[in-house]
Amino acid sequence: MTQASSAPGHALVTGGAGFIGSHLVDRLLAEGWRVTCLDNFDPYYDEALKRANLAPHLDHRDYRLIEADLRDAQALDQRLNGDYSVIVHLAAKAGVRNSLADPLGYQMTNVIGTQNLLALAQRRGIKQFVFGSSSSVYGDCPRLPWREDDKDLLPLNPYASSKLAGEQLGYVYARTFGLRFIALRFFTVYGERQRPDLAIHKFSRLMLAGKPIPVYGDGSSSRDYTYWGEIVAGVRAAMAYTASDYEIFNLGNHRTVGLLDLIRRLETVLGVKARLDWQDWQPGEMRHTYADIDKARRLLDYAPRTDFDEGLRRFATWLRERLDAERAAHR
Repeated sequence: MTQASSAPGHALVTGGAGFIGSHLVDRLLAEGWRVTCLDNFDPYYDEALKRANLAPHLDHRDYRLIEADLRDAQALDQRLNGDYSVIVHLAAKAGVRNSLADPLGYQMTNVIGTQNLLALAQRRGIKQFVFGSSSSVYGDCPRLPWREDDKDLLPLNPYASSKLAGEQLGYVYARTFGLRFIALRFFTVYGERQRPDLAIHKFSRLMLAGKPIPVYGDGSSSRDYTYWGEIVAGVRAAMAYTASDYEIFNLGNHRTVGLLDLIRRLETVLGVKARLDWQDWQPGEMRHTYADIDKARRLLDYAPRTDFDEGLRRFATWLRERLDAERAAHR
């Protein structure tokens, strides 16, 4: 069991303008860390949302923003010149469906980009490397809940494949080059600042606008929704983990919510009725996700506490404020 370090250092956080990354940066700065954020503001979703995420950080004396692309190894070597004590690698091309249309782009960013960052860590002697992986690596693994020691993982889409490749690269660098590589498989993270393409955010915007929401298949799919605060706590614990040089942890909630149940709960917190647009099941999507978190509880002191409906209420409050700001900006 490890506890998050009480001695702040200098963290390089890739994807630090994104949903999870910006929340992590908030916490690290509050704890007295120096933080370098690397982000290329990929146009997958509105850059203005990411700029808003990091706006509170820009004037902080211990914060530095570097705009660069993970695929450019030379730029990384030239510009990432800090005395980093840990790398938290959250940057990636995200989204299952987009990866079906651009598999090469996902391989270049998520695999080659991770390789470039691992090589930089090795050259600079940066021991601690925390990698944001995904529950999608499990594919259609039939045994639920999913455990980190499940074998023969067969991802269903290029995004998931690229995340599994990142974990395998980390194993090489841990076993061959002496890095400590901690992979964290995130399970459907939600809450304030969530990406707009993810179901809770996408559905909520459509519902508040009086538009129908797409429901794929028969509505029987389910997800292990995890509030961002639990994820950040897990990342912090992984940053301090020293008991071994290679580990994989599920960061989920050990609780599933069905799609139709999710929609009913959103109706309650938003105060509007959803209009359902039934569509065919989408290729590359998983039917269910469900995390066994015993290992993270035992070794990281990971303990999810946020009630799902409370997390939804916090998200709804944030979204209404965001929509008000967007409307004001267009007046």
